Amino acid sequence: MPDAAYRHLPWPAAAADLDAPARLRHLVAGALRTGRPLALWREPGAAQPQLLAARSLEAAYTGLPPALDEQAPAGFAFFPFRDSDHNPAFFLPADVRYDLARPEAVAVAPAARALVPNLTAWLGLPTPPVLGWHVSNQPAPPSATQAEYYGLVRTGVAAIAGKALVKVVSSRAARRPLPPGFDPLAAFAGLSAQYPRAFVSLVSVPGVGTWLGASPEVLAEVTADGQFHTMALAGTQPLTPGLLPQEAIWRQKEIEEQALVARYIVDCFKQLRLREYHETGPRTVAAGQLLHLRTDFEVDLRNVPNANSLGTDMLRLLHPTSAVGGMPKTAAMAFLQQHEGYDRAYYSGFLGPVNVVAPGIARLFVNLRCLQVRPTEAILYAGTGLTIDSDPAREWQETEMKMQTVGAVLSFNN
Repeated sequence: MPDAAYRHLPWPAAAADLDAPARLRHLVAGALRTGRPLALWREPGAAQPQLLAARSLEAAYTGLPPALDEQAPAGFAFFPFRDSDHNPAFFLPADVRYDLARPEAVAVAPAARALVPNLTAWLGLPTPPVLGWHVSNQPAPPSATQAEYYGLVRTGVAAIAGKALVKVVSSRAARRPLPPGFDPLAAFAGLSAQYPRAFVSLVSVPGVGTWLGASPEVLAEVTADGQFHTMALAGTQPLTPGLLPQEAIWRQKEIEEQALVARYIVDCFKQLRLREYHETGPRTVAAGQLLHLRTDFEVDLRNVPNANSLGTDMLRLLHPTSAVGGMPKTAAMAFLQQHEGYDRAYYSGFLGPVNVVAPGIARLFVNLRCLQVRPTEAILYAGTGLTIDSDPAREWQETEMKMQTVGAVLSFNN
């Protein structure tokens, strides 16, 4: 939706002393107080975050728009790993928007004009405490022990050895107590400062819960100049102090794992009879204190038949990618359903804005390096790609390293 279609409400004189972060906190407090879904995010490399609030949960779509193009509604996608009645896919409409890069006004969409009187009054009130973050209706998942995860890895390797699978991505959840006074907004700010190249997000939806993360992985991106972009990101090792990423040495296991993800993306292109794409990599990239292997894929939509639907068509084929599920997809998903032992919910799903930054721009990321905020604890998630050469101890250690990325926010409560 063009920005001109929005009504821009200036902050009243009573809020003149509030800086942009304080105004953000004021809006978040109001959205939570009235039970509305919200999404706060900071794009990779951006200086300031953006906030979106939907007028109601009932106004949210239960799936993506038919096409990721400039005609699609503006909103924020929040999709689970596996769609189900208790983990529905959401597309939150951009009914109320606030961009900290343009902090002088709050934007209200035409569909939400009924909110204007109450919102105008709210902007002039003193900021109350930010309370009432939404909590999932589902029970907290079990926290896998080291022995249980070793068993899952061995079962996965055995399935690969028996030719039932080529690759599978095992994962686990871990429960950590929240520190006294834990503040999700402060945690979001801390993640944004610590991981400037990640997609940092804080999403809170009634009944679905509150999720915080810093993802390094693009799932599908459509740019203003008509380019479609995705990536194969796999293989993990710690960043060694004093060593440049390009100097990292990779084991055959990680090289093979990453190549399988890249091959999966190429197979998706083939299903759409798409041959004109540009592939770059693999190369070593840093994501926080970790290194990964990454291959980038780009398609010029201006040279592709049915370009308007390609982004959405690719998204439906890609998710869940072999970087979070496995290959073959159906067999890997069945294996995880039987053996993983918990519900991933929105971990390794995807999320991001569509047509919010500008018409025709969609940026969707895999929901990795994330945690779920509950009343007294945080649920952390991490996974590893298994191949025939996987070692249970190494895979456990990799999940520990990945959990440290977002787990650090449990100390960002001041």
